[in-house]
Amino acid sequence: MTADTRIQLVRDATFVRLTTEGAITGNRGSTPDGLFFQDARHLSRWQLTVDGSDPAALVPATPEGDDTAACVLTPEGTRDNPPAYTVFRRQSVTEGTFTEHLRLVSNRPDAVTARVDLTVDTDFADLFELRADDRRYDKPGAEREIRATTDGLRFSYRRADWHAGTEVVCRPAPDAVAQARSGTRATARTLSWHVPLDAHGAADLHLAVRARPHGRPARTGTAEQATRGPAPTKADGADDLTLACERGLADLDLLTIPVTGVDGEDLRVPAAGIPWFLTLFGRDSLLTSYFLLPYRPATAAAVLSALAATQGERHDTFSGEQPGRIVHETRHGELAHFRQVPYGRYYGAVDATPLFLVLLHAHHEKTGDPSLALRLGTHARRAVDWMLTDGGLDEHGYLVYTPDPGGLVNQNWKDSAGAICFRDGTQAEGPIAVSEAQGYAYDALLRTAGLAEDVWRDEAYARRLRETASGLRNRFAVDFWMPAAGFPALALDGAGRQVDALASDAGHLLWSGILDPERARRVGRRLLEPDFFSGWAIRTLAAGQRPYHPLSYHRGSAWPHDNAVIALGLARQGLTDELRLLTEGLVAAAAGHEYRLPEVLAGYDRSATAGPVPYPHSCSPQAWAAATPLALRTALEQER
Repeated sequence: MTADTRIQLVRDATFVRLTTEGAITGNRGSTPDGLFFQDARHLSRWQLTVDGSDPAALVPATPEGDDTAACVLTPEGTRDNPPAYTVFRRQSVTEGTFTEHLRLVSNRPDAVTARVDLTVDTDFADLFELRADDRRYDKPGAEREIRATTDGLRFSYRRADWHAGTEVVCRPAPDAVAQARSGTRATARTLSWHVPLDAHGAADLHLAVRARPHGRPARTGTAEQATRGPAPTKADGADDLTLACERGLADLDLLTIPVTGVDGEDLRVPAAGIPWFLTLFGRDSLLTSYFLLPYRPATAAAVLSALAATQGERHDTFSGEQPGRIVHETRHGELAHFRQVPYGRYYGAVDATPLFLVLLHAHHEKTGDPSLALRLGTHARRAVDWMLTDGGLDEHGYLVYTPDPGGLVNQNWKDSAGAICFRDGTQAEGPIAVSEAQGYAYDALLRTAGLAEDVWRDEAYARRLRETASGLRNRFAVDFWMPAAGFPALALDGAGRQVDALASDAGHLLWSGILDPERARRVGRRLLEPDFFSGWAIRTLAAGQRPYHPLSYHRGSAWPHDNAVIALGLARQGLTDELRLLTEGLVAAAAGHEYRLPEVLAGYDRSATAGPVPYPHSCSPQAWAAATPLALRTALEQER
């Protein structure tokens, strides 16, 4: 396994991934490259040659900010026969568009004509086709068309009512367009220029690739953009936590995408992360907004309105939709459109609905403005109804989920297969009641009771919710606590057995308040013991257990956002020393990543390496990781 050396540029819900030479090779799996917009790859090949030679990086592609990169290339040469040309390449991305400026400089003393070739292709691959499992999907009737235009190329893709396109516009126009040489895809085309150069002269090529996704008209303007300068450095004079907060806010600006609110209003909300999750995610957006609430309360209002707009209205087994349920994720790609994957609007999350209620109350509590809680009152009541009915509180006594073989096996934040396991590594079978979701439900019921009293003026409803919350807390104390371990179970399986792996989910119970104070403090201290705390962060699973693996997605890695929730819980329980120790580790990890916390870290101990070991498939930037430093700052201020 090798580290991904590709660079990534992002702006306005669009990103491009390139090699260090500025090329796109059509890579798949965990490190895909290409131009991506609206859940599809709109450019899958972009390879330059000069006089038939592949130029190598004299200066590898280096980001200049987040949306632009530059590199210096040269064809082959030796000490006695140095390269004939130098190529200065500058590339950038904005909404649906990738642009490139090539400056070709001759190093020869005489006038020459250089041949520049650019091989271009697009596979219009849905993101789900490019995932690491390399799954293949049938696309009956799909047709591609490639047409040369006066100034470049136009690629079209049609399948039934689905139509997408990619345009390549060149200035100056190419001298020739031909099918790429044998061994390439039939759709690949090579654009060629014969470029006259004076002695030691230079010439410029300007190239633009414009994605035309299905159902999205060409835009003549750009959405409001967030801009920032270079990454913060110690020279700025700020402490590491401040620098991590600044970087996090800038990354959240980069991840901002347009969505529609409950009343049809245009909104901007944080997407979950790049490369796989540049879209609205219920759980991710809710926790991100909660972390941001003291600093950007408008984000929470936008996220709540967007999620109310997609709240479940009917029962649909394929997508997991149920009345009142808050969506897990939304997708805009071809496979979702044709229901080949359930993620167009997928509701397979047990925790997004209570977190919606938690955030709604927290927004009112923070801002003192009741208007949003009034506007979304019906949606809040429907969310409570879902928790009581389809969510399982009335029937099972807990929020539960049944593994979805066509979607997510696990439907809490640890949603990978095998994540909810016993100490022997066996995956629990459903209906599964995960511990942290019960805490969220308890908190949601109490907070919604507060809204019923203070905003909706419905005392009877408030009393009913408080009684339900009290019963849940009492049951939880009996059913989930493992006396021998002095620790709560990760979950209860469908037979009511305690899923006994020692997991970080217990830290969320400190935040929600479902544990009594004595047990909460005991759990908080336990999470900072060496088997849990790596020195950088708290691991998802304590080391020493059979299923532990430091490079497992949810069985031994360490997630910044998970630690952020725990940090807020430590502050709530008054565990000052533990909070400071955890914060120091996370801030040091951020500094080791140029102040950008990735989605997930490997679980190796801090003593093993000079810096944090990256998890090989981590999203970066990623929204709730970007918001984690803000949550740490809030926690530190609370404990003061």
